[in-house]
Amino acid sequence: MQVKIRDVIVGGDRLVLIAGPCVIESEELCLEVAFKVKEICEKLKIGYVFKSSYDKANRTSVSSFRGPGLGKGLEILQTVREKVGVPVLTDVHSPEEAAIVGRIVDALQIPAFLCRQTDLLLSAGKTGKPINVKKGQFLAPWDMRYVVEKIESTGNKNILLCERGTSFGYNNLVVDFRSLVIMKSFGYPVVFDATHSVQMPGAGKGVSGGDREMAPYLLKAACAVGVDAIFLETHPEPTKALSDSATMLPLNSLFPILDVAVRIVNLVKESEG
Repeated sequence: MQVKIRDVIVGGDRLVLIAGPCVIESEELCLEVAFKVKEICEKLKIGYVFKSSYDKANRTSVSSFRGPGLGKGLEILQTVREKVGVPVLTDVHSPEEAAIVGRIVDALQIPAFLCRQTDLLLSAGKTGKPINVKKGQFLAPWDMRYVVEKIESTGNKNILLCERGTSFGYNNLVVDFRSLVIMKSFGYPVVFDATHSVQMPGAGKGVSGGDREMAPYLLKAACAVGVDAIFLETHPEPTKALSDSATMLPLNSLFPILDVAVRIVNLVKESEG
């Protein structure tokens, strides 16, 4: 099945990239990243959906920066949508938010920790917008079938299923690439989250740690298994970012990483006929 996010088709002939800074730090940052990533995607002939969060509701510490909030955040996302000319996607955390956000953005995202929240899934489904559901770090891939059923019950079949690693002891994640194959069998496009998969939740004394150097390797492996879209977070200066500074990829590193990813995807498609 194909899912259309504005004019970008996920599950078609082209790889799609969902990318942006983890959290909305400013309008200027979002526009800088969106314009640059759009340029890269046009060179590589892949689709692009901009992502950033107006509120990071699951930060480790109460003192961590969460974002500009719903109102200001949606204004900035709308500005990116209009000025850059790309679809935009953002997280929602409650049924009330989903109904509001669904009127502004092109696609909603369900955070991994919330992927079993029935009311949230139903509210998101009722918007009719495409929904990217992150598989919980605690969830077996075959149990995502029930997440799909909840959204389908609203009549919405614009569903993406996203792998982002599984808890492996304290403060660590591993990726079981079988999950991409298993979730694909449910009939919907699959997405691989390259940067959250190298996260070390809560490992940084009040913030999450991670190993960004491993993200390109996992990304290439996911492309070899077979994915419809890649999700990643990027920033001009990740070490100065206000969220996920340990895992976001430098903006100037994206082209060579994605160039290899596209080559792998094309090779896999050729080998499968």
